[in-house]
Amino acid sequence: MTSHIRLEITPAAAMGLVQGALDHARANGWEVAVAVVDPYGYLVAFGRSDNASPPVGEFAIDKAYTAGTLRRSSKSFGERMASSPRLSLGLGSRPRLMAWGGGVAVVEGETCIGGLGVSGAQEHEDIACAEAALRALGLGAG
Repeated sequence: MTSHIRLEITPAAAMGLVQGALDHARANGWEVAVAVVDPYGYLVAFGRSDNASPPVGEFAIDKAYTAGTLRRSSKSFGERMASSPRLSLGLGSRPRLMAWGGGVAVVEGETCIGGLGVSGAQEHEDIACAEAALRALGLGAG
């Protein structure tokens, strides 16, 4: 029997992730943008630090989209693309997919319920913000 129940992140949880990532960034002096999408790539929540540069908002959205729709981190996606010149060539024709770290799949139980993207700091700092936000809400990363 096939289930007809869609499991996806709620707007309240998405806003909680945004706030958690922004709080972690603020505590460390980083200026970032944060985006959360549902597992189909539609934006659910967005926020940014006061002094985040304008392009990082789009980067955060694309990182969230990549992680949520592929159900894996944008960093692991980037590593896979870098593993082959043929794969790397195809990346340029896919405008929403982002190969930089900072996007994580949001997992509840064994189900990907969305994607979280952070951009604006160094790659490992973006990832740290995302992981801190997930921990604060008791969610896992994919």
